[in-house]
Amino acid sequence: MVALSQITPPIPLGALDGRYRGAVAPLVDHLSEAALNRERVRVEVEWLAHLTSTQVVPGVRALTDAELARLRAIVDDFGADDIAELAAIEKETVHDVKAVEYYLKRRLPSVLEGDDAQEAAQLAELIHFCCTSEDVNNLSYALMVRDAVTRVWLPAATGLVDQLADLAHQLADTPLLAHTHGQPATPTTMGKELAVLAYRLRRQLRRVESAHYLGKLNGATGTFGAHVVAVPQADWPQVSRTFVEGLGLTWNPLTTQIESHDWQAELYADIARFNRVLHNLCTDVWTYISMGYFAQVRGQGTVGSSTMPHKVNPIRFENAEANLEVSNALLDVLATTLVNSRLQRDLTDSSMQRNIGTALGHGMLAIDNVRRGLAGLDAVPEAMAADLDANWEVLGEPVQSAMRALGAQGVPGMENPYERLKELTRGRRITGDDLREFVRSLGLPADVEARLVELTPAGYVGLAPRLVRDYLA
Repeated sequence: MVALSQITPPIPLGALDGRYRGAVAPLVDHLSEAALNRERVRVEVEWLAHLTSTQVVPGVRALTDAELARLRAIVDDFGADDIAELAAIEKETVHDVKAVEYYLKRRLPSVLEGDDAQEAAQLAELIHFCCTSEDVNNLSYALMVRDAVTRVWLPAATGLVDQLADLAHQLADTPLLAHTHGQPATPTTMGKELAVLAYRLRRQLRRVESAHYLGKLNGATGTFGAHVVAVPQADWPQVSRTFVEGLGLTWNPLTTQIESHDWQAELYADIARFNRVLHNLCTDVWTYISMGYFAQVRGQGTVGSSTMPHKVNPIRFENAEANLEVSNALLDVLATTLVNSRLQRDLTDSSMQRNIGTALGHGMLAIDNVRRGLAGLDAVPEAMAADLDANWEVLGEPVQSAMRALGAQGVPGMENPYERLKELTRGRRITGDDLREFVRSLGLPADVEARLVELTPAGYVGLAPRLVRDYLA
């Protein structure tokens, strides 16, 4: 038997790097192991630039603009050869962050103007100066997660919600028999039901958009101990704050060796909540498809069933459900695990954070499937109308409500409206003629009687169309 593990190029172990690579590839730029190393290089480069430009360490000159440009080009040009070189260095150091330090020290002479080896050696001591590995790692992860969320996840999620909102507006006036507890209930419109989901999703998007990405740089146990001994005259909290904020992050002044990761837990909880609402959308649309309210036509030139030619299965929504569940399982364990650390530090978080890309990847795959699924739907108003016309009993609610209002005004003959409508409608189907005959027997004021006689299930949608237009911008 062929050992598949020995085939080159390597066969992906997981579906995200295999079957579904196209849907999640943009996350590789931000949440892969290579992206982590690139961000480590970025943090080390910016820390060196910050120390020299502020001249925190006495006697160290500021780098010229040209030198800074060459220094930052190390990050911009980080590619396959650099990844391989770092891997080779790490085999010797058996320490990933230390490998980044050595990698940069190799390049410093080519960054500086002239060929002063002594100056290069002196400046090299400011690479990783007073840093513990977690100073570099926490900032790297904050940058990675920020960019993955704001540049990849949020645009995809926002595009999905906008697509859903457009569909809600298109169907704002399309009457729909509602179902509560799976039973026929007060009619609504398809657009209003979709608008509810779009509104919920947008609320979660706003929470994600307002997220704070925290970072720290304060040494081995969060005390600036080495910093103060090395350069006692510097205002190290201020140096740290300006550096972290200069990266576009929020400074955390009080930590142990690690940044506490509370912001990550908050963010992942919000994304997971978005996923759960999206899962609700999938199950609702799946049900509407099964009821014939949507037809899957556009973009469905595929095999629905291997044996039943007539079928077009709602696979996009089913695929999305599965991936949302995997995504949320990972997001939940990230949120609950990352906020805990034994005393000053343990390595649980290091292993756990390597799953962030997988968590967001399954969510991204779900978003892609839902978008494709929605794009393939055609509403079938005739099916919705047929169900409405078969359930005239749902008009028992407005009739008894009108009777209650009249009874409260002192109009005679309006006693026990709920019970009378229950006797008429519960447990049996009635026709429009049945309802109109009942209404005409009540002795209602002429204007009320006329209004109720003209009422149909399809016309009993309240303010549903207006709610879509007024509150789903």
